[in-house]
Amino acid sequence: MIRLQSLNLHLGQKDIFVGADLAVHDGQKLAVVGANGAGKSTLFKLLLGELVPDQGELDIPKAWRIAHMAQEVAASEQSALDYVLDGHQDYRRLSEGIANAEQTGAEAELVKLHGEFETLQGYQVPQQAKTMLAGLGFTEAQMQHSVSAFSGGWRMRLNLARALIMPSDLMMLDEPTNHLDLDAALWLEGFLQQYRGTLLLISHDRDFIDSVVDGIVHLHQNKLNLYSGNYADFERRRAERLAQQQSLFEQQQREIAHIESFITRFKAKASKAKQAQSRIKALERMERIAPAHIDSEFHFSFPNADKVSDPLTKLEQAEIGYGERAQLTQVSLQLRPGMRIGLLGANGAGKSTLIKALVGQLPLMEGEQFSGEYLSVGYFAQHQVDELDLSLSPVQHLQKLIPETSEQEARNFMGGFGFHGDQAVESCEAFSGGELARLALARIAFLKPNLLILDEPTNHLDLDMRHALTLALQDFEGAMIVVSHDRHLLANTVDEFYLVHQSKVSPFDGDLEDYRQFIKLEQQREAGITSEKSSGEHSAEAKKERKRKAAQLRQQLSPLKKAVNKLESQLETVQEQLSDVEQQLADTSLYEASEKDRLQSVLSQQAELKKQSETIEEEWMEKLEELETLESQLQE
Repeated sequence: MIRLQSLNLHLGQKDIFVGADLAVHDGQKLAVVGANGAGKSTLFKLLLGELVPDQGELDIPKAWRIAHMAQEVAASEQSALDYVLDGHQDYRRLSEGIANAEQTGAEAELVKLHGEFETLQGYQVPQQAKTMLAGLGFTEAQMQHSVSAFSGGWRMRLNLARALIMPSDLMMLDEPTNHLDLDAALWLEGFLQQYRGTLLLISHDRDFIDSVVDGIVHLHQNKLNLYSGNYADFERRRAERLAQQQSLFEQQQREIAHIESFITRFKAKASKAKQAQSRIKALERMERIAPAHIDSEFHFSFPNADKVSDPLTKLEQAEIGYGERAQLTQVSLQLRPGMRIGLLGANGAGKSTLIKALVGQLPLMEGEQFSGEYLSVGYFAQHQVDELDLSLSPVQHLQKLIPETSEQEARNFMGGFGFHGDQAVESCEAFSGGELARLALARIAFLKPNLLILDEPTNHLDLDMRHALTLALQDFEGAMIVVSHDRHLLANTVDEFYLVHQSKVSPFDGDLEDYRQFIKLEQQREAGITSEKSSGEHSAEAKKERKRKAAQLRQQLSPLKKAVNKLESQLETVQEQLSDVEQQLADTSLYEASEKDRLQSVLSQQAELKKQSETIEEEWMEKLEELETLESQLQE
């Protein structure tokens, strides 16, 4: 197990950990969360031996193999596949040893090495590497490209694959989904669910956290607090802990005020001097309770546009692509005020291509595009973050957009995005990736668009900022299109999904769980292409029949899920009403003689609501069982 005990660490003038304790047991999977600068990455550096604590104990089993995701990749002419295989050090060592023994003719050594290689299952390692790369979005051809041919985001995927392939007892991943699309994030989620070792994960993707971990390590006020359960459990239990802490803090403040009042009144009196000195010492010895803080520093909105067109924009029979090759064909899409669309599709399917056409960055090859007179687009893409003028301050960025903006107006607006005090008027040169992403979002919101197009807006944003963004998008009255690997953001902000697949753009009839099943079916289809040619079980006809049955099941799933959700909502409403009635019945004045008629009425309400609750609950259970049966059939 990993054990930190009474650990102190200071970096410069800043306290990172003070008296921090933590115990991580073998096989635990924990998410490390906390505000930016709280020490999440510093904790990883401690565990990797890159930093040494100032005081206290840090114990990690010496025999443990530790895999971690490097944050940089040097340019190299080595192929992507070979770069990933270097992560499996035993495979590389044995492969090179076998090659050397074959060259030198060392037969005894060769037999020994081949035995170790078979025990390692070394012949399967290259295929494992290919499977990982495919899961992370690389094509067969790309696996042979040199590392230097890839952009920074794709190199980070290579680093992730390199960490995953290493046999390890402890795996540490720092923001592994930041450079992934939704398909790759779902693949990684499945991989980590099957991982047998101890996992420490830094992530700001709450749905990803919930699906992978069994506990939360929260860095707060220089301490490490461990919570069992998922992120939703953590939020609830943390709120309870903070409420208790605030109560104790207020109680202690009253006690301190009482003691200080006694000292002030009696310190000069000889008869009370001894008691006063005693209380002074008691104050000095008292371990002070810190006030609880739970409010996020981020509170912002996307102001509504002054004018709106209907439709905002539309594509008719559009062919979209680069050069002479159309990546998307026969695209017809109309965006009207209030539409909230999530774009789904594998990496390279054409989501970004569609977006670039909608914002006018990519001219159509064929077809027509119409834009309303008052169309105002707010477009967020990662490259826009990289193109920000770092010499300007956040306030100057807004004033450059709308010159008549006063400094105070700009400061007030930027405060909602977490830019306060001097940071609002100083240059952005020292800003982190998260701060630059917040600035880019602030610039978009300031222009009051009526169409938001957001391409992976949560990259580099912490959990508090993601929550604030989710709330802001929920309140936004304009239209929006969102591409994101953050399922919590998608599930809570969009009303419908469109699928970009096989050169087409079409409505997707289902939710994110349906999309997960769609991906599985596509992977099974691709994996079965070769075997279908030689196996009757996997013949084209059998495949067609399976697809037909799967389609039927998916058609049944969507209305059934809606029915389950509707019944859940009804049940919740009835139970709330029943709770109100039972609160009335707890009022003793209701049982007075003068209230006889009202008592009878309330009792009748209670009986009726209980009956409704039982009826709805019974129907809900039946629908839920039917839904689970269909989902299990779809997975078979």
